Amino acid sequence: MTGRTVIRGGLVITASDEIHADVLIEDGRIAALAAAGTPAAEAWTAERTIDATGKYVIPGGVDVHTHMELPFGGTFASDTFETGTRAAAWGGTTTIVDFAVQSVGHSLREGLDAWHAKAEGNCSIDYGFHMIVSDVNDETLKELDLLVEEGVTSFKQFMAYPGVFYSDDGQILRAMQRSAENGGLIMMHAENGIAIDVLVEQALARGETDPRYHGEVRKALLEAEATHRAIKLAQVAGAPLYVVHVSATEAVAELARARDEGLNVFGETCPQYLFLSTDNLAEPDFEGAKYVCSTPLRPREHQAQLWKGLRTNDLQVVSTDHCPFCFVGQKELGRGDFSKIPNGLPGVENRMDLLHQAVVDGHITRRRWIEIACATPARMFGMYPKKGTIAPGADADVVIYDPRAEQVMSADTHHMNVDYSAYEGKRTTGRVETVLSRGELVITEREYTGHAGHGVYTPRSTCQYLN
Repeated sequence: MTGRTVIRGGLVITASDEIHADVLIEDGRIAALAAAGTPAAEAWTAERTIDATGKYVIPGGVDVHTHMELPFGGTFASDTFETGTRAAAWGGTTTIVDFAVQSVGHSLREGLDAWHAKAEGNCSIDYGFHMIVSDVNDETLKELDLLVEEGVTSFKQFMAYPGVFYSDDGQILRAMQRSAENGGLIMMHAENGIAIDVLVEQALARGETDPRYHGEVRKALLEAEATHRAIKLAQVAGAPLYVVHVSATEAVAELARARDEGLNVFGETCPQYLFLSTDNLAEPDFEGAKYVCSTPLRPREHQAQLWKGLRTNDLQVVSTDHCPFCFVGQKELGRGDFSKIPNGLPGVENRMDLLHQAVVDGHITRRRWIEIACATPARMFGMYPKKGTIAPGADADVVIYDPRAEQVMSADTHHMNVDYSAYEGKRTTGRVETVLSRGELVITEREYTGHAGHGVYTPRSTCQYLN
């Protein structure tokens, strides 16, 4: 552990406050905040002083939706826990929650153990796990209780991908009933996969094989229908629900209606739905394959409703669903058949900067930026106030952020292990300068000074938005 660090002269921004304050870090935690220039702050001595004059001092980002090393479509996501967490740190994210996968016919424990083995000793920032539940049976349901007790408190189910991760309504209901009892939170990929498969088959039979048809067959109405169905099943079970990667106007409307009825229903969206669209999927020469993810990118007019949802709190969290596949050799598996393109985009390094650009553009306030990217994800998944804020007792996961630095996003300069950027050439204002994880410097004035193995596994308590 390092000794004491003082961060002086910055504007400290949390979900609730903006204050000009110095920050004292001791033994990996925030020890105190004091107004700059006051006797209390002046009296602090430390081994290390960081000058944050003219900069923001913000909590490290909390990305609660990543897929490092995920097996999918006959290949693997191209970021390992080592490369992926390093890239996250470069982008100002200091905690990820990744998805351990239960395979059909295997126990949850086997899946969780496999993901622990992938991550342990390889991460430069802290990490936790959700559990993908692919096989609901009596043994699995018992295991859900055990996992909650040991700090894996959220479980993802899929209404999509028949034959892979898919759960039918009965399996979903049983898992929801169990989570209503044990305090877990069901995370739902809400798309009607059975209907989508019919549309995929019909499109391919018509010779519609290009990447843009991926967006056309995965219809917004089938996202809305599945979102509605998930809400009703959760209501029957008396369970809370968190809908991942919401992309469509109609799905936001379903969430808003449920929340207006007082239900414990939450929604997440991702930067790709806020900044990209079907225009990208339609790029010529198979370039559109770079943008194939599910839920798919939507026509541009959906973006306004997503931003509105973030302002009105009908959507509470922005995560990345970071699941990168290289264009060469991986995305290319789907040449001549869009259904064989591995689903996923790189983004763990871009999220904090893109959301700061949204502040610059007037979509959200500075505090809302921190709320949707740091505080709410930490609360939603049982890590607050250890993560997600700058307050005495919190882990010293702190980012010194230069709000005026300009950058151009590019595969040439990013640190994700993937051969393209979803935001190639995009100009943004604001950039991470220095990153501390539990008081240790991971990025020091735009140089990587961290190391694999610094990041530790973080067990979580249950969702902090529930009574």
